[in-house]
Amino acid sequence: MSLLIAMFSFSLVMSISPGPVNMVILSSGASYGVRKTFSFVSGASIGFTLLLLFIGLGFHKIIALYPDFLKYLSIAGSMLIIYMGYLIASSSSEINIEKQNLPTFTQGFLLQWLNPKAWLASVASVSLFSTPDSHRVFLTFSSVYFVVCYLSLFSWSVLGNKATLLLNSEFRLKIFNRFMGGLLIATACFLLYSQFN
Repeated sequence: MSLLIAMFSFSLVMSISPGPVNMVILSSGASYGVRKTFSFVSGASIGFTLLLLFIGLGFHKIIALYPDFLKYLSIAGSMLIIYMGYLIASSSSEINIEKQNLPTFTQGFLLQWLNPKAWLASVASVSLFSTPDSHRVFLTFSSVYFVVCYLSLFSWSVLGNKATLLLNSEFRLKIFNRFMGGLLIATACFLLYSQFN
């Protein structure tokens, strides 16, 4: 039972803490609502779980052999995060938007596979919740993480949607989108900067 509590706690902290994916979901929830953001939430949750399984069931050995892989991944991920930041910052300021710059399932999936935070969380997960003789503990952890991740990311979309009570004018929504997009771009620039220092 204590192992399950540890799995749940680790998953919750890693999933609910702010990161590029959560910022996109928060902004999308505010701009498009929970229902239209659900596709991105699903892509991000499924994408992360498959990434976790990919690393945990063998790829962590490749990372150990080629540690520069994570550096190049951070660069590619930063480029995608900058692009997502641009889409958010330049999105329409109308409250009821049809589909302009709506984050998609594919973008959520890809953002996790190029998100340095997701890779680091996966590598840390493998070191904490896997045993050399069996995959049973790791697969249990992956299942727990999937549920916790889905609920955590979904809660960010609800939070964004509730923010529309404060963002009830085109001007406020425009400022919010510019701020969130700028924050994403700044996060990506920091990731890039950290790779070269």
